[in-house]
Amino acid sequence: MSVAGTPRTGPRIPYQEAARELLRNSVLDGMRELLTERDWSKVTLGDVAARAGVSRQTLYNEFGSRAGLSQAYALRLADDLVDHVREALDANIGDARAAIQVGMSGFFLSAAGDPLVRSLLSGEMKPDLLRLITLDAAPLLGHATARLTEVFAHSWVNATDAEADVLAHALVRIALSYIPNPPMPERDAPAEMSALLSPYVEAIVQVRGMRISSGEVDH
Repeated sequence: MSVAGTPRTGPRIPYQEAARELLRNSVLDGMRELLTERDWSKVTLGDVAARAGVSRQTLYNEFGSRAGLSQAYALRLADDLVDHVREALDANIGDARAAIQVGMSGFFLSAAGDPLVRSLLSGEMKPDLLRLITLDAAPLLGHATARLTEVFAHSWVNATDAEADVLAHALVRIALSYIPNPPMPERDAPAEMSALLSPYVEAIVQVRGMRISSGEVDH
């Protein structure tokens, strides 16, 4: 109960956790601003700390290194993918083909305008950024897959945990592969991804409906 006697509407976020989240977001927002002004190769931790209004030591304590900072930024890009797919599912209930195509169109458009992605694709080669979404992509892949698995399991798709994991993992892997190699102008990547993945969603929905009709409702 609150001091006014009204039940709380949700779990309370510990102050320390909320403060840390605010710090991370402020730093990553500052990094994004800097990347609109200069190439990633010209951005230092000192620059980011100054833009975010924190000490360099605070930045080191939270992110560990320049690589840790770029990984945290990339995780937000992975969150953006999940959010686009979730919103598209909500806006296209029962239509897997439209949902996947709309979700991926939104993500590709957003990624194309992201300053870190633009930095990766322009100027000198940046091995650190390339590794982040290829050889060292496990954290991004795991994070986005886990979140998207929840989306597919608890949306109208109503997939089992195993089905949702397979679908989420495949979608995230394919989507991330387009970051270092953007869709070619003559190829409609969102439509192609939809054509590839939507039959699986449609099969899940059909089978799930049969399970519910027969009284089988397990995850």
